[in-house]
Amino acid sequence: MNDAAIKAFVALIPVCALFTGATIIFVRRRSMSLFLQLVGTAGLVAVILTHVFEGLRVFPRMGWGSQHSVGHYLDLLSAILAVTLFSLGYLIHAVNACVEKKKSERA
Repeated sequence: MNDAAIKAFVALIPVCALFTGATIIFVRRRSMSLFLQLVGTAGLVAVILTHVFEGLRVFPRMGWGSQHSVGHYLDLLSAILAVTLFSLGYLIHAVNACVEKKKSERA
């Protein structure tokens, strides 16, 4: 196993923990913001898995690591989706929590 695969497996641990946490919170309190966070963390898992596959040389026809290949665009799209959706979901969740806190203080 090469260094890239080892680094990807190490990165997989916190990303899976984040995905598990997002899943548990979404199941307990279903909301659109938590769904966006869940989909965002799924995108992070996809990013890490593409790096694992690249390091292990799984599916070599996808051209992992080369520009303008299917693997490169899958990784890029997953990263953009993950950062955008997770950040948006977190922002919406934080704003809603702040608004609810102000409402409860007024009452």
